[in-house]
Amino acid sequence: MELERLQKYIARCGVTSRRKAEELILEGKVEVNHVKVTELGAKINPNNDIVTVDGKKISESTEFIYLKLYKPEGYVTTVSDQFNRKTVLDLIDIKERIYPVGRLDYNTSGLLLLTNDGDLANKLMHPKYNIYKTYVAEVEGRISDASILKLSKGVAIDNYKTAPAKVKLIKRHENKSVVEVSIYEGKNRQVRKMFDAVGHNVAKLKRVSFGEIGLENLKPGTWTHLSKSEVQFLKKNQEA
Repeated sequence: MELERLQKYIARCGVTSRRKAEELILEGKVEVNHVKVTELGAKINPNNDIVTVDGKKISESTEFIYLKLYKPEGYVTTVSDQFNRKTVLDLIDIKERIYPVGRLDYNTSGLLLLTNDGDLANKLMHPKYNIYKTYVAEVEGRISDASILKLSKGVAIDNYKTAPAKVKLIKRHENKSVVEVSIYEGKNRQVRKMFDAVGHNVAKLKRVSFGEIGLENLKPGTWTHLSKSEVQFLKKNQEA
């Protein structure tokens, strides 16, 4: 069997994302055949080598799990939190070890995917696959058509220009506006910063879809397994 990068194997076993696996290696929390490994270039033979993370032996999952959650506001999108805040995993009662695909801010609600398929999760978070994530934002003030056009063409935030976005006005009032925004990037707090760039503070933000996957009949705090067609959509995009 071909050798495989250690961080890729850890992700494929459903322990965590590949990026987080790299952090665990650098922190000295990973051993191969009872020897600590701290080099990111290390490779292993999955058939013969014994890999442990934080002292626990890991192995490939016999079955991958794919879930979607309607994340409420007031939860962090991490496996654990140093400030003891509620995490999205507090809402899910399954025995398998899973983790979120990407993040939603503490004060952002809506669709969040979770899985133990680390390889797929890592690819889904890469912007090159152009999977649009759609948000509905309630912003302060009466947004202009000119600002909507700016958002759609890309705005400057954090010393870079955002990629073109799909932007649609839903409602416009005297003191607030509701706007739908679809982006395929996933920078930290990107949608909020985009509206800040055109002079509108986001009061409420909800993600309503991840490509073809939507919230459907989910209520805040509830979750369900992805349907067969939803999983096929994710894997199709991974191979594109």
